[in-house]
Amino acid sequence: MNILKDKQVLNRRDFLKWAGSGLAFSALHPFQSISQAESPAGNDLFWVKEIPYHPFVGKLGLNAHAGVDCLLHLMARKWLKFYRSELPSELCGPSGLIGPTDVVLLKVNAQWKYRGCTNIDLVRGLIQRILDHPDGFIGEIVVFENGQGRGSFYCDRMFGNKKTIYPDDRVHANAENENHNYIYLVNEVFDDPRVSSYLLDPIRTTFIDDSDHITDGYRIFQNVSYPCFTTASGRRIELREGIWNGDGYSDNLKLINIPVLKHHDKNGSEITAALKHFYGILSMADGQSKFRHYSGLGETCGKMVASVRTPVLNIIDAIWVSHLSLTGYPQETTFRANQLLASQDPVALDYWAAKYIMYPIDSNERHHPDFPGIDHWLSEARDVINRNEGLYRPEQGVFIDKTTKNEWEMNVYDQSTPLFIREKLEEIKEHAWSKRREIIK
Repeated sequence: MNILKDKQVLNRRDFLKWAGSGLAFSALHPFQSISQAESPAGNDLFWVKEIPYHPFVGKLGLNAHAGVDCLLHLMARKWLKFYRSELPSELCGPSGLIGPTDVVLLKVNAQWKYRGCTNIDLVRGLIQRILDHPDGFIGEIVVFENGQGRGSFYCDRMFGNKKTIYPDDRVHANAENENHNYIYLVNEVFDDPRVSSYLLDPIRTTFIDDSDHITDGYRIFQNVSYPCFTTASGRRIELREGIWNGDGYSDNLKLINIPVLKHHDKNGSEITAALKHFYGILSMADGQSKFRHYSGLGETCGKMVASVRTPVLNIIDAIWVSHLSLTGYPQETTFRANQLLASQDPVALDYWAAKYIMYPIDSNERHHPDFPGIDHWLSEARDVINRNEGLYRPEQGVFIDKTTKNEWEMNVYDQSTPLFIREKLEEIKEHAWSKRREIIK
């Protein structure tokens, strides 16, 4: 069965039934090509479904988020290992994404609150897995965002923008407990010197030159910009170059991009996903804001990905999808899809998320990736990236070459989270019985 063919679309009821079915996607899509690879492939997409309403599964480990864990194991089975390590483990490999000494930047959306910001429970589960590096994690994790003057890690802003006013200035985080904002996450859940946050809003109007390794601010690169700042542990991050060590740069700097999937504005970007999320990294105070809204959207995002810093992973948060608002409020403008979608190819990722997660919710043509308002900037981002010789950086754990929006060039792998949980609990049970048998012997 085709999910979409010409004008035939899934209605909301069919979507709910299909999205929660846990069926292998190869049975649903004619271009699916699933095969056991011997090394990571760039245009792979990893699709996790049926994430539980209460995602923390205690038996799987402290802060273990069922959706995150399912995603990392699904990636590993297709040879994209999360941990860079020689240790024999399902999640480890010499070409893995995260090394034990890496500084890992987690780009979240904190310009909004309610369901307009990245799901904090998802970020919590990801931070825990980084800290759980089997070689012992001695690097640093920094949650960061530039809300262009409207960002808040407290999820407490009253004003969204000139047109949007929230009903109050209290904390409303996108989490099962809406009091669990990013500050609570960093200071209370982890309270660990290896975990910090950095809101870029206060430095967005400060611009520095290439020789300044002290001032927190922005550098201009062609017609984009990027942040340079010192973390809570004293590491000097200069996003395009790496980590300044006093004499030069080390490149053990990794970026994970975690946007929430949502509607944006008509006659603008139409949706926010992996590429548009880079607007929360650059500074709009560099004089290019008008160009970026929106004739230069594709060029800007493509250049940020290809020439500033390529994420080792893009994870689209589709636990709550704000299909009728960019603010995540009011509740009736949001839809609980309980899904994650990840890839190293941000173009393929945005195409697939728009067509097969967001569009089926209410069949809004403006959210379909073939809609001219999306197709234009998505195609331009692809072309800018590919003209810059793609994104292939195996030493960094990035294995994608050319980005694509052609479905027949994508490999899509999916798994139901409840099935994963059952598998893991069976492994735990078998391990316990194995230990017991050894003791009896």
